[in-house]
Amino acid sequence: MKEVAPQTFAYPAERLAILLSEAGLAPLGSESLAKFELYLRLILRWNARTNLTAVRDEGEILRRHFIESIACANALPQGIVTLLDFGSGGGFPGIPVAICRPDIAVTLAESQNKKAAFLRVAVSGLGLSARVFGGRAETLSEEFDCVTMRAVDRMEIAVQQAASLVRPGGLLAVMTTRAEFIGFERMLLEFGWAPEILLPRSAQRVVRLGTKRARADVPRGTC
Repeated sequence: MKEVAPQTFAYPAERLAILLSEAGLAPLGSESLAKFELYLRLILRWNARTNLTAVRDEGEILRRHFIESIACANALPQGIVTLLDFGSGGGFPGIPVAICRPDIAVTLAESQNKKAAFLRVAVSGLGLSARVFGGRAETLSEEFDCVTMRAVDRMEIAVQQAASLVRPGGLLAVMTTRAEFIGFERMLLEFGWAPEILLPRSAQRVVRLGTKRARADVPRGTC
């Protein structure tokens, strides 16, 4: 009996649709899938000279960066008007949020000039309404309904800076590991945390959503 070769898919949009199904995530429309395919092409083109991500394999970018960012976008509740992606880098999770949640006004903050230039090209090429802030996110004077962050430099310091940009009653969405989050929870006493959301294909990577309390409701630290 002739052995049947495993089925392969030439188009990233098709592969992404299958990965979404395998992860138990809601399917995306054809327009959104096409935007993700273009986004992938831009990442691969720029990554050779800009080092947007250490992940070079096309399939791994789909599985790790895209699927995890889409899971984060799906976890965000309705009613968010403004969102800051703190230290956006290659646009994770901010650009997937902008694709999946066009109801949210997304700001991508990135201080490295080359990465900020990539974000501007991606936002324009994908036809997104997101804006790019080419500077250090902590210098922003405004507050946001939601701040997202994932794998930024000096994460322990950055998470406190990100927390200061969340309006009272707003959300901090941290993509991290279970072990790393324990330290963040001890530092961010002004947030009440929802149960963890385990990211697809991982036993340790999670999304944690914290709601910022009013100052009077923040519990005092213990010695």
